[in-house]
Amino acid sequence: MDRPALMAALRARIGRLERGGAASALARAEAGSVPLADTIDATLPDGGLARAGLHEILAAEAGAATGFASLILGRASSLTGAAGGGPILWIGPDPDAWPSGLARYGLSPADLIMVRAPRPADALWAMEEALRCPAVAGALLTLADIDLTAARRLQLAAEAGGALGLLLRPDTEDPGPSAALTRWRVNALPSLGGNQHSLGDPRWSLDLLRCRGGQPRSWTATWRTTLDRLDTEADTTPIPATRRRRA
Repeated sequence: MDRPALMAALRARIGRLERGGAASALARAEAGSVPLADTIDATLPDGGLARAGLHEILAAEAGAATGFASLILGRASSLTGAAGGGPILWIGPDPDAWPSGLARYGLSPADLIMVRAPRPADALWAMEEALRCPAVAGALLTLADIDLTAARRLQLAAEAGGALGLLLRPDTEDPGPSAALTRWRVNALPSLGGNQHSLGDPRWSLDLLRCRGGQPRSWTATWRTTLDRLDTEADTTPIPATRRRRA
């Protein structure tokens, strides 16, 4: 799809969402945060991942990072109360997320809108438009590189619309500065309880590298698939400087 067609299609889709009577930006902002796990939420300034904000995930292992992102977006889309839930936009040059696989982490395929934007400029535009829409619960952008100015625009868009935004990027030696409220590094660990008939529960190494108003931390986390719950081991000590050197 070329850029004019992409813009027209996305504008039409967002227009329909806005007319659908979803939560206002103010209601979303007042909702506060998206919960992860008690031990993680207790260390975050907003008691969870702040809505109306941008968060960055560096993928040390692609599958683990996608799972963690799906967990966050699934919870954002299913929040109830004044802020309601809402659809999730997954934006990238060739979004290859498997909706049925994402459902394992609580992200319903019915809430998911996939947006293919081959050019980085188009992807950034689509992400900004999605975050500004008060009917959108959250949006994810897969992008290898992003400059500070573009990241700031996305943060401002999230503040204006009230959605939770995620940047999903490869983990590199120097990811550069960030305007996001938090920056995470996610790696895979051996699953728990797997056998020849079951994949087991996914386990991740979660490094909170940056947190506006908070401190870097690290956890070993297990996603309890059947319980829809993220459990963490008792590891909330600050990340050593050698592990934070790339943050």
